[in-house]
Amino acid sequence: MIFNEGWGMTAVFVHGVPETGVVWRALREELEATGVGTVALGLPGFGSERPAGFGATKDDYAAWLAGALRDLVGPIDLVGHDWGAGLVARVATAFDVPLRSWAIDCASVLHEDYVWHPMAQVWRTPGQGEEWMAAFVAAGRGGTGERGEPAWLKNALLEVAGPDAGELEARIDDTMGGCILDLYRSATPNIHAGWAAELSRPAPAPGLVLRATGDTLDDPARSAEVAARLGARTALVEGVSHFWMMEDPAAAAKTLRAFWSSLP
Repeated sequence: MIFNEGWGMTAVFVHGVPETGVVWRALREELEATGVGTVALGLPGFGSERPAGFGATKDDYAAWLAGALRDLVGPIDLVGHDWGAGLVARVATAFDVPLRSWAIDCASVLHEDYVWHPMAQVWRTPGQGEEWMAAFVAAGRGGTGERGEPAWLKNALLEVAGPDAGELEARIDDTMGGCILDLYRSATPNIHAGWAAELSRPAPAPGLVLRATGDTLDDPARSAEVAARLGARTALVEGVSHFWMMEDPAAAAKTLRAFWSSLP
């Protein structure tokens, strides 16, 4: 862990699916160059071993994240992307952890009316999900798989230049695939279910909802509604898509620093 005495806080980043902490590398470099201490947490089973007995459900990951944060030196500014955003929102609203602030993207997936995208629907279907994931893992290893869907990550990463994109793709393996299936199948019919009470009221710590203007996975109206319920501010990251932190790390760092600098 890196802790910066001058800034007085630690920025902690939580990746999404199917990803590892490498998605944050360029953004962390931007922040650390300006004196911000950073940590990128890796979800169990994503580029690492899956602990024995770990169910990989949304509640399992939220509890794991809360425990990991309690082990860090605070105060903590927590940032989550994709599924990491959902876990950050859960921890910020339902766990006693030492947060100074939190920030998330893709907030619309936390809405009660959210319907999983077609690829996630396949993942959530026993048999079909296993077949898809086998092809996905093969594609990540350089193969083409038997179906076209595994090209999704390759296509998304076309917006991102540099070695980080290739490293992200290369980390996909059977362990990650199994965790993805278990995670999505635990969110029925969506992430909001089971977490509704906490996601419907302001979070104790100040929050920020980021919306990458080119991210087609995020719905602007529902994102704004979720932000209002959680008592969070909103900020646009212009001209970037789902991997905004990799596409324009300088703009992302500027947005986060502006938020953090406004806090007491």
